[in-house]
Amino acid sequence: MNSHFFDVIIVGSGASGMAAAWRLLTKGLKVACIEQGDFLSENSFIPLDRGGELQKYYDLSPDTNQHETFASLSLDSTDSPIQPILFNAVGGSTILHSSQYPQFHKSDFKTKSIDDCGFDWPIEYYQLLPYYSLDYKITGVSGQLGDPMYPHIKDNLMPHVPLGPMGNILARSYDSLGWHWWPSYSALNTEEYDNRPADSYIRPTNLGDPTGAKGSVNHTYLKKSLTLGLKLFSNTKVLSIQNTDSHVTSVFCRHIDGSSFYLSASIYILACGGIGTPRLLLSSDSSKLECKGLANSSNLVGKNLMLHPLGYAEGFFHENLLSNHGPQGCCILSQEFYNTRPEHSFKRGYTMQILRGPNPIEFAISLCRRKLIKFGSSFWDEFHKYFNHSAHIAIICEDLPEISNCVSLSNSNNRSNDLPSVSVHYELSNNSKKMLSHGVSKARHILKNAGAYKSFGFGPVRSTGWHILGTCKMGSNPNTSVVDKNGKCHDMDNLYIFDASIFVTSGGVNPCSTIQALSLYLSDKLASNVFNS
Repeated sequence: MNSHFFDVIIVGSGASGMAAAWRLLTKGLKVACIEQGDFLSENSFIPLDRGGELQKYYDLSPDTNQHETFASLSLDSTDSPIQPILFNAVGGSTILHSSQYPQFHKSDFKTKSIDDCGFDWPIEYYQLLPYYSLDYKITGVSGQLGDPMYPHIKDNLMPHVPLGPMGNILARSYDSLGWHWWPSYSALNTEEYDNRPADSYIRPTNLGDPTGAKGSVNHTYLKKSLTLGLKLFSNTKVLSIQNTDSHVTSVFCRHIDGSSFYLSASIYILACGGIGTPRLLLSSDSSKLECKGLANSSNLVGKNLMLHPLGYAEGFFHENLLSNHGPQGCCILSQEFYNTRPEHSFKRGYTMQILRGPNPIEFAISLCRRKLIKFGSSFWDEFHKYFNHSAHIAIICEDLPEISNCVSLSNSNNRSNDLPSVSVHYELSNNSKKMLSHGVSKARHILKNAGAYKSFGFGPVRSTGWHILGTCKMGSNPNTSVVDKNGKCHDMDNLYIFDASIFVTSGGVNPCSTIQALSLYLSDKLASNVFNS
């Protein structure tokens, strides 16, 4: 077995892991990152005109159960109406995210104080503001200044993604009702940026990007980190965290070729996400501790799972809106109903995201399932009555933390002898159900007001659990949280968590920019407090 020693070892190369790696490398530290997935080369992505859309159903599927690879994870979500989805590769799930890139709001950090629900974060909103700005600069974000919902965004924006006919007709609908809307904040180049090209809007962002136009971390933080000397171990699983009492001594790893080895460092950072991090902690030996798993004296590792229940509304129009052209996830957002209102029967709120239509195969499957079209001689005529004639609105609901919503270890349907599979136990709260119903109703109202002759809506949408948050909660009290305000595990003196699992509340927006801003902030705290950099 081989051994290596670093200042910092980071487990996971996704949004938080790569942001931390880059920031710590700029401080002169020796950093290694371990990723169980592989690099995706340009040849990994099949062009759409050669059937590339079909990759969504196998090797580029965000459903980890569809993969039979070294990096795949067995995930049982039968006890949840929402299926968590993720992607293991160098760059993590950012490779397949939709590029929606808004930020949290001030109220998201103080939900207990403001609305008597959830918990207050142990850090302040203003502490993350410079790191949001830094992350936008590194990632490359398109949008428009002047949004009343984000008055602090004053720089680091490229021109927004064109709205197109669909976006414009819905914007007029919002205007006529006096409701907030704004061009999406998108991690997507609308012009050449940082030696990366402008996007051509041909390939949907949730099918990966071989060009570099998308601000996924494999195009941004990873490339910058490698030039600074990052040691990256890809196709490598961390099987366990070795420890002596409250001190981590090494991580035990296995490469895809079957070889095993230990890696050692002064500091260890987990960045495996809301499922990967609790799985590793719960499966690591802690025989000397009176708790199940490592860093779990609070018994909260895996608890307080939040998944952002997603509602969906779709409307059909007589005119051609070119709605299936352009980046699917990036058009308009509305935060008209983001905060608690006294007239609502629920607390907190949601973001409306106007989405472009899916690509032809996915759209045809959806239409057939709903029996709007059927195979036969008239198939194409029927299909073209709907294709580019639809508008789509997603409702991103704030999910409040509940201890009963959790992930746990399981040996059922395990395709790997290395690590146990994971079971998800999740139930929508009454608050979430009321919020979903309200959001879908308002979305259908927008569509009808815009001229849709037909609409429908429902929620939650099952295969939409991208935002896996809260399973290793941050807090000041070791009895009620897993990590402290600096991301350090209460029970361990050199083990940190920087990913979305430490989120205290979920907000009502896509979390990627907050994940990366938080990781940058915590990296600076670590460098200052431990390495005096």
